Order: sequence, then C-alpha cells, then structure tokens
Amino acid sequence: MDEQPELLSFVKALASADRLRIIGVLVRGKASQADIAEQLHLPVRDVFNHLSFLVHVGLIIESNGTYDLDEKAIESYARGQFEGKRPTFVSKESKPDDARKVLRNFLNADGTLKQLPPQGNKLLIVLNFIVDAFAFDADYNEKEVNTILRRFHIDTAALRRYLVDNGLMARESDGTRYWRVKK
Repeated sequence: MDEQPELLSFVKALASADRLRIIGVLVRGKASQADIAEQLHLPVRDVFNHLSFLVHVGLIIESNGTYDLDEKAIESYARGQFEGKRPTFVSKESKPDDARKVLRNFLNADGTLKQLPPQGNKLLIVLNFIVDAFAFDADYNEKEVNTILRRFHIDTAALRRYLVDNGLMARESDGTRYWRVKK
C-alpha cells in the first residue's frame, strides 16, 4: 500500500476528539464497545463507528468483542515518520561536475547556503542557483525579493546586491522593482 494514504488515514483517525478519547481508554487496557461508551458517556452507535474506523486504519484490533491498541502498528507509523528521512536538494537540471561540487560545498542538504563564497566563479555558480527561484516574466518589489532570498540565506541585502552586480537581476534605481535578466 502507498505510504501517503496510510499516513493520511492515520492522521484522520487522530483528528477526532472522540477517537482520541477512545484511544485513551484503550491505552489503559482492553475494553468492549459498551465499556467504552459507558466510560466516555457516548452513544453506543458513535462508539461503534469510531471503533470501526480505528480498526480499518489499523490502530486497534478487535477480538471476540473486545478492542485493544495495536502497538506495533502505532510504532510502525511513528518509525516511518521519524526514521531520519529528510527532504534533500536535487538539482532540476544537470550541471557540470565543477558546478555540482561547488553547490555541494556551499549548500546544505535543504538548499540553504552554509556561507557565501568569496567573489569569483564559485559565487557566480551559487548565484545562478539562487536566481532560478525567480521567474523571468515577473516583477518583484524589495520585500518579495527578500522573502525569496531568505529561503537561501539570512543576509538578503548582500544576495540582492550580488545578483544585481553580477547581471543576473536588474532593479529600478530606487529599489521599487526587481526583475530577472534574460541572458
């Protein structure tokens, strides 16, 4: 089964306050539908519907009219979410080996800058990577530019200046409008 629908069902199961209360009862031990309804002061029919959904999702198991948490399933969901999988930067286009090496050295796995490279080819490679966040046919005000650049580095003023000075972006002299330059 696809991992995302399973996770979505898991989240939906926990999105109901009544289902969370039912899970709270089952944390203390096995219980029947009638016991759960009595403890939570809920209609038996509502408890039945919630229990059916929790069984369907796989969070609880039913055996001879009693319900219990499926701790292995819960642990599996948790492990799947926290096993160290993190999104990493994957280049959209193939770059020469030197450019990939520079980007690997100056970018974190999530695409943020570790540090700004000194002037030169390395800086230009990093700036070309950053300018890809801007569309060619759009105008940006300074606040929008800063918002986009902050995704890469906290020093947005330096990045703006480098992008303009290196001819990758242009701006009005008063800084009210920025745009990406076509080369």
